[in-house]
Amino acid sequence: MTGRVAVAIPGDLDTPTGGYAYDRRVIDELGALGWKVTHISLGSSFPEPTAEDISDAAGLLHSVTRDTPLVIDGLALGALEPALVSEIAAPVVALIHHPLAHEGGLDDARREYLHATERANLAVSVAVVVTSPHTARLLQTDYGVPESAVTVAEPGTDRPTDARVPSNPPLILSVGSQIRRKGHDVLVRALGLISDLEWRAVVAGDARDQAIAGNLVELIAAEGLQGRVELQGAVNSDTLHGLYREASVFALATRFEGYGMVFSEAMTYGLPIVTCRTGAVPDTVGEGGAILVAPDDPAGMAAALTTVLTDVEVAASLASASSAAGLALPTWEETGRQIAATLNAVMEGRS
Repeated sequence: MTGRVAVAIPGDLDTPTGGYAYDRRVIDELGALGWKVTHISLGSSFPEPTAEDISDAAGLLHSVTRDTPLVIDGLALGALEPALVSEIAAPVVALIHHPLAHEGGLDDARREYLHATERANLAVSVAVVVTSPHTARLLQTDYGVPESAVTVAEPGTDRPTDARVPSNPPLILSVGSQIRRKGHDVLVRALGLISDLEWRAVVAGDARDQAIAGNLVELIAAEGLQGRVELQGAVNSDTLHGLYREASVFALATRFEGYGMVFSEAMTYGLPIVTCRTGAVPDTVGEGGAILVAPDDPAGMAAALTTVLTDVEVAASLASASSAAGLALPTWEETGRQIAATLNAVMEGRS
C-alpha cells in the first residue's frame, strides 16, 4: 500500500551531512516505491529556532491533513514547543538521528530543556524511526518511548564499483562537519604525537561552526602540521569518492554518534577504522574492522593510528573485516521499504 506522506526537514536539504543525506535518500526511495512525497522545508535556524521560523513551522505543520502521515526530522521536532506539536492534526512520525539533548557542548539548562521537549513530542508521535539500535535503546531508557513504537531503519549504502588505490604517503581520512562533537581537535592532537611517521591527513566536512573551524586552523599550526593536515571543507560526492579510494585508514575522533554514516561508507571501501567507543559507534563499525579508543584521548588515538600505519598484518586484518561488514550493510531500497512499512502501519491504524 502507498499513499501521501509529508516530510518536514529544517534548513537546506542539500546540506552535506550524514543526516541530510539520509533524509534525501529516504525521500527518493519512498518516491520510487510509489509514495506521493511532499517535502516541507522548515527554517534553517533549528535546533535553536527563531520566533519567525517557529511561526512558519506552525503554519506548515498544522496544514497537513489527518489522512497524511507527517514525518518530522528530529532536528526540528526536538526543538518545537510541545503545545505546537500536540495541535498537529496529521499523525506525527518522528525521525530521530540522535537526540538533541545528547549533542555535545550544551549547558545543563539547554540540555534539560531539550530533553523535556523531545520527551513530550515523542510521546505524542504515533511512530518513531531511528537510524540505529543504539538510538532505539536510548529513546526507550531515557525518553520512555515504547519498544513497539520504534522502527530501526539503518542507513543504506552505495557500494563502490572500483577498487581502492592507496596513496603514498598513506592518507588518513576523516569525514565530518567541523563541529565540536566530531572531535577533529582530538585527531589533530593525535596526529601531532605521530609526526615522525610518514602520512598525510584530510578532514572533509563543512565548517558549520566557524569558531571550531578557526580553532582547528590554529591547532594545526600549533602542532606544526601545516602542509600535512588539510581541512578541505564540504566536498562533492566525486571528490569524496576519490578520497576514500586513496585512503589507507579512516579516522574519526567523535565524541558521540547516533549512527555515523561515514563509518558505513568507510566499510564499503574496506578501510581500517580508528574511532571512539561512544554512542552507536561500537554497533555500527564491523567487528574486527576497527580499533576503538576512549573519546577525548589523543594518546590512545595516536597509538591506534601508529598500529594501523606500521603493522601490515593488523592493517590487512582490519581492512578484510571492514570490507566484509560493508558487504553486509543494507541497501537504500531496503531502508526505504522499512520506513514505508511503518507508514503503512500508521495509515492502517488511522483508518
